[in-house]
Amino acid sequence: MEIILKTDIAGLGYKNDTVTVKPGYGRNYLIPQGFAMMATPSNKKVVAENIRQAAHKVEKIRNDAQALAEKIGELTLTIPAKAGESGKIFGRVTSTQIADALREKGFDIDRKKIAIDEVKNLGTYTASLDLHKEVKHKVTVDVVAAE
Repeated sequence: MEIILKTDIAGLGYKNDTVTVKPGYGRNYLIPQGFAMMATPSNKKVVAENIRQAAHKVEKIRNDAQALAEKIGELTLTIPAKAGESGKIFGRVTSTQIADALREKGFDIDRKKIAIDEVKNLGTYTASLDLHKEVKHKVTVDVVAAE
C-alpha cells in the first residue's frame, strides 16, 4: 500500500514522503491517526504543489534576512554600563540591551536571536545575530562607562 506521510515518523520517512507500507499498518494506524493519507494521483499533485509553494516562501524569508543583514552592515552599537575605576563593569551586558540599541537604530530583532560572549570589562565586543538558519551577521558592541 502506498501512502504519503503528513508528519515525520521515525524509521519510516519524513513529511511529504511517499512510502510503501503493509495495508493493515496504513489503514488501521497511520491514516486514522492522521499521520498519513492515501497516495492517490490527486493527493500526489496536492503534495507536490505544497512543496513547491513552501520552497518559494522559505526562499523569500531567507532573502529578507539577507537584505536585513546588508542593511545593518558594519553597525557599531554603544552600550553604557556602570563600571569601576579598573574598567570592570557592574552587572552584565545582555542581549536585551543590544536588542534595545538595535531598535533605536531602526532594526527590530528579537533578543533570543542575539548571542554575545560574557562581557566583564569595558571595551569592544562582537555580537552575533541569527537572522535565519542560513544568514548570520555580526555587529560590533562598544561597552562604555555610563555617566
